[in-house]
Amino acid sequence: MAKTLDQLIGEGVAGRRVLVRSDLNVPLDGSTITDDGRIRASVPTIKALADAGARVVVVAHLGRPKGEPEARYSLAPVAARLGELLGRDVAFATDTVGESARQTVAGLVDGGVALLENVRFNAGETSKDDVERKAFAAQLAGLADAFVSDGFGVVHRKQASVYDVAELLPHAMGTLVAAELDVMTRLTENPERPYAVVLGGSKVSDKLGVIDNLLGKADTLLIGGGMVFTFLAAQGHQVGKSLLEEDQIATCQGYLTRAAEAGVEIVLPTDIVVDTAFPSGEREPAPRVVAADAIPADALGLDIGPASGETFAAALQGARTVFWNGPMGVFEVPAFADGTRAVAQALTEVTAAGGLSVVGGGDSAAAVRTLGFADDAFGHISTGGGASLEYLEGKVLPGITVLESDKVAG
Repeated sequence: MAKTLDQLIGEGVAGRRVLVRSDLNVPLDGSTITDDGRIRASVPTIKALADAGARVVVVAHLGRPKGEPEARYSLAPVAARLGELLGRDVAFATDTVGESARQTVAGLVDGGVALLENVRFNAGETSKDDVERKAFAAQLAGLADAFVSDGFGVVHRKQASVYDVAELLPHAMGTLVAAELDVMTRLTENPERPYAVVLGGSKVSDKLGVIDNLLGKADTLLIGGGMVFTFLAAQGHQVGKSLLEEDQIATCQGYLTRAAEAGVEIVLPTDIVVDTAFPSGEREPAPRVVAADAIPADALGLDIGPASGETFAAALQGARTVFWNGPMGVFEVPAFADGTRAVAQALTEVTAAGGLSVVGGGDSAAAVRTLGFADDAFGHISTGGGASLEYLEGKVLPGITVLESDKVAG
C-alpha cells in the first residue's frame, strides 16, 4: 500500500522540502486561465503540507512543449492563481532545476510554497531513454527531502517527475490521487447497479480499450460524439461527411455483436444535428436535425439530436453508477451543445438521487463548466481523462505502482 499524505505529515514534515507533482495543465487564452479546476483540485494537498510546516516545491507541466522553453506554456499565470487560492504567496522559479529553482527553493521558509517552471521544458522529463530521464529525475530529487504524487492526470505516464523521482525519495500519495483512485475502484470493482457508461469524443480508436473492458462490466453503454458515426456505419448507414474511422467499422460491428450476446444495451442516437461545414468564425452555423440513418451526403454530424438527448437522459434515469467521458458534440458552439447539456443534466439527477456520477476529465470536465454546471452537482469530476480511461481499460499505471513500493534508491 502506498503511504498516505496523513502518514507522511504524521512522521513530521516541518522544515523539510517536499516535492509535490501536481497536475496544473489548465487551458489558457493568452495568459488568462479559462478553467482553473485542476488548480483548485491541487490545493488541498499543497495546503496540508504548508500548514504542517513543510517547504513545498510544486512541479507540474502545461501543454506539450518539445523539451525546451516556450513562453506560451509558462506556468507563471498558474503561480499567481495558485497563490490566490492558497491565500499565500507562491514563489515562482523561472526554470525547473537550474539556478532560479535552486535559489527559490533555498529561500523557502517553513510553510512556504514555490512553483517550478514547466517541467516539460526539459527533455529529460518525457525521454524514452532511461538514463536521460533518470538523470533529470536526480536533479529534481536534489531539490527535496520527500516526494508526494498528486497529479492524477499524469500517473499513466512513466516520466521523470511522476515515476523516477519516486524511486529516489521517500514518497506518499496526495489526497487528490487517493480520491481519484477510490472513485475508479468504485467504477471497476462491484459497482452499484444499474451501471451506465456514456462515451463521446471524436474517435472510436481513443476508446477501444475502455469499450472492450466495460462490455463485461456495464449494464448500458451510450455512444455519442464523433465516434458514433463509425458505429452507425457498422450498422450499414451512410454518414455523409461526418467523422468516420473506416478501419474501425469491423471492430464496432464486433462490439455490437458482443453486447447483444452479453445482454449489455448499447444506445446509439436516432437523430443527429448536422451542418454542411464544421463551425468556424467565417460563417454562422446552420444546424438541422436529421434521422441518424438518413444523414445527407453533404452533411456532417456535430451533435446528437433532441430526441436522442431525451433517450439518453431516460436511459440514465435510475442508474446508480454512471461514468461519462467525451462530449456528445461540438459543445463550444451553442448550436451543437444541447446533447452534451442533456447528458450533464441527467448526471446531476443521478447525483441528486444518491447515485455515483463521474465526469471523466478532459473535454467532459471543460464541457460541464462551460455549460454552467457546478462541480458539486456531480459525484466526481476527474482531473485525468487519459489516466481515467487507462484505469478503466485495466492497464497498469506506472505512477501508481511506483508509490506502492517502499524501495528508495540509496
